[in-house]
Order: sequence, then C-alpha cells, then structure tokens
Amino acid sequence: MPIESGSCASARQAKQKRKSHSLSIRRTNSSEQERAGLQRDMLEGQDSKLPSSVRNTLLELFGQIEREFENLYIENLELRREIDTLNERLAAEGQTIDGAELSKGQLKTKASHSTSQLSQKLKTTYKASTSKIVSSFKTTTSRAICQLVKEYVGHRDGIWDVSVAKTQPVVLGTASADHTALLWSIETGKCLVKYVGHVGSVNSIKFHPTEQVALTASGDQTAHIWRYIVQLPTPQPTADCNQMSGEDEVEFSDKDEPDGDGDVSSDCPTVRAPLTSLKSHQGVVIAADWLVGGKQAVTASWDRTANLYDVETSELVHSLTGHDQELTHCCTHPTQRLVVTSSRDTTFRLWDFRDPSIHSVNVFQGHTDTVTSAVFTVGDNVVSGSDDRTVKVWDLKNMRSPIATIRTDSAVNRINVCVGQRIIALPHDNRQVRLFDMSGVRLARLPRSNRQGHRRMVCCSAWSEDHPICNLFTCGFDRQAIGWNINIPALLQEK
Repeated sequence: MPIESGSCASARQAKQKRKSHSLSIRRTNSSEQERAGLQRDMLEGQDSKLPSSVRNTLLELFGQIEREFENLYIENLELRREIDTLNERLAAEGQTIDGAELSKGQLKTKASHSTSQLSQKLKTTYKASTSKIVSSFKTTTSRAICQLVKEYVGHRDGIWDVSVAKTQPVVLGTASADHTALLWSIETGKCLVKYVGHVGSVNSIKFHPTEQVALTASGDQTAHIWRYIVQLPTPQPTADCNQMSGEDEVEFSDKDEPDGDGDVSSDCPTVRAPLTSLKSHQGVVIAADWLVGGKQAVTASWDRTANLYDVETSELVHSLTGHDQELTHCCTHPTQRLVVTSSRDTTFRLWDFRDPSIHSVNVFQGHTDTVTSAVFTVGDNVVSGSDDRTVKVWDLKNMRSPIATIRTDSAVNRINVCVGQRIIALPHDNRQVRLFDMSGVRLARLPRSNRQGHRRMVCCSAWSEDHPICNLFTCGFDRQAIGWNINIPALLQEK
C-alpha cells in the first residue's frame, strides 16, 4: 500500500480546511436574509418608541456586528487547528531531528514560540475586525449628531477665517486670500455684503460686540474697521445635504472644488473704504480682535509684535513685544481686559490690561512647534493649538503644565470653544474637524464624504451657540465655509 508523505498530508489538510471555511461562509451568507427577516419581524412585534428608520438602521448595524464576529469565530477555530497541527508536527520532529532527541525544554520553547506567533496573529485579526465594527458604528452616530446644513460658496481663493456677528441681524463673516471679506445670510447662504478695502489677503474677521461694524486684518500691513448694513433675505427651503455616501475619505482634484466665479461680485452690495485704518505694523497683520466693550482693538503681526489701538482715534496705545518669531493669532477675553497672543516661537503670552498702571505678561511654554492659536474659555482657562499636533488646556492660575492634553494625527489650526458647553472644535491640515471636551475626551468627528465636507485644509472654526439652524461654522482652503448643526445634548449623552 502506498504511504502518503507528510507534505502531501499537510497540503490535503490545508485544502480541506479552506473548503470547510468557504462552506461555512456560504452558509453564513445564505442565512443572512432569513435571519434579518426574523429579527425584523421580532422588532415589529415589540412596542418601541423608536422611529422605523432608526430601528432599521440599528438592525442593520447589529447584523453587521454579528456577521463580523461569526467570521472571527470561524477564523479562530482555524487558528486553533493550526496550533494543534503545529504542536503535533513539532512533537514528531523532536524525535528525528539530526538523529537525536530534543530535550523537553527545547521542544517546549520551540512550541511556545510558534504558539505565541499564532496567538499574536489571532489578536491582530480580532482587533482589526472589532476596530472596523466600532469605527463604522461611530461614523454612523457622528452623522446623526453632526449634520451639514449649508455651504457658503463665492470666494475666489482660500478662506482663512470665519466669524459670527454678535448683534442682530446675525450674519456670517469670512476672510479670504482673494483680498475680500464677505458677509452671508446663515439661513439662505446668500452673500449680503462684500468688503474690498484691502489690497492684500484678508487674514481674519471679527464683529463688534454691539454695533454693525467689522474688524479685518490683512497682508497689506493694516487692520480695517468698517461699517455694514444688511437686510436678511427670506429663507427658502433647503435641500437635504445629509444623504451621504458610505465613503469617509475620498480624494479630490482641483476641478472638484466649488466654483468661486459665480454672481457674488455682481449681486453683493460692496463696501470699498473703511471707517478707520490701523497702521503701525511693519509686516503682515495676521489677526485682530476687539477688547471687551469694543472701544479698543488688538492686532497681531508677522513683525513679532501685537498692537493695542484706540478705535475712535486710531492711535496706538501699546505695542506688545517679547515674542521671538512671527505672531500667528490673537484673542481677547469676552468679559475681562485680557489678551492672548500666539507665535511661531512655540509659546503664547497672556497680557493683562485690567490695571491701567500695570500691564503684566505671562509666558506659556508647552508646545514643540508653532502655536497656531490660543483662545479663552469660561473661567480661568485657555486652550492652545499647535502644529505639533496637540491641543492643550491651561489654567491661568498655574502656568507650569497643562491640565489636559489632546494628541491628534495632524497639525491643528485656529480652534474655537463653545463657551456654554465647553466643547473644543479642532480644524486640521488633513481636512478633518474633530470635537473634544475640556478634559480631552473625543466627542465626534464631523462627517466627510465625496458629497460634503472640506476638500482641503480646514483653517478655522467658530461656534454660534444661540443660532437655531447652524451652531458651528468651518472654513478652509477649498474656498468654502460650511454651517453645521451639532446636536449638543445628544453629543454629550454619547460621551
């Protein structure tokens, strides 16, 4: 009788295992429709307050989870069989290798090493599969909580900054590299006013706390204060922007970007000259903001200084020096005479103007790359973002170390904090926007697909907590701003 060699037997066993696995998968797939139908019938027979669409979505998600774990179970069985086969083979080889017996210790060591490799393979497979399931579930949840409402398209170049008016009527403002600032109707997405007074890139825009006046900073080394008058159009029904493709990441070419050559220039009323021009810097003015009360304004420049101006007279009140490299941002406290400036020197500084006779400064060191922005929150906290891919939360009473650190996978641009709910919006170089709480817990990621979301670097974010339609706005170098509706109670409940 012919004797089957060990290699042939191993090949036959492997073939039988593959055949058994494929049969198991076919049985699994053939029973999916039957199982889904039974589960749907069971759900329909139960009393539930959930809408049918939500119930169907949940049913589909749990069906995916069950299928993934069923496949994992089958793979687990195969790996266990491989372990047993390997141990048997090692035991047989241990008697004949080089004509001498392996010691029990050597055999045990070799078997343990092979078993540990297979165990590691099993763990890797399990983690990858479960991660896929959790990621799918989180993405679906984020889409339900974070919904795109409106896109604001009309600039001819990237948008550096976005801001929301603090007075009625509430409008959206954008500052662009195309040398203009535009004001938009939040509800309709229609351009209301176009400011063309600058001869360089408009790098930031901020609204006066009580008047219809805007403050813009520019690459032409000036900051302008200009008045606007708007009349909001009647809102029209908007199309549903929330029907999304299942793809989270899609590459775009330049021709996919919004067309900035529309009717914005011809339709918008144009403001051509400022009320006041603030001139003292010797370099690009990268940001500007109003101090509490709106009687003074602060500017930050690439000439490494920040300047404090009297708005009524345009006179320079203080020149704030000390940074070693170009400034990147400035921000004022909503209720106190405090200013924070950020710089490429990896630091940000807190300037205190509450006492007219003493102007103290505190230096915060903790980042390893450019600090792109630092903003105030409720109480005594400052949040800073950096090109070192971290965001840090600081206590103004203790500058030695941050009280929370958020580590990300991409450089962080101009951040903004939802003051009432203490939620931080992080715009990234990699086109993502993520939401975190003040303790560093990730809450959500704004959805991106081939139909919606930013297609290039996201430059800035801005919250508008009281607006009923959009409460978060983002802008990017894809020449568009986006208005989002974030279901904050649901977001915090998910946490």
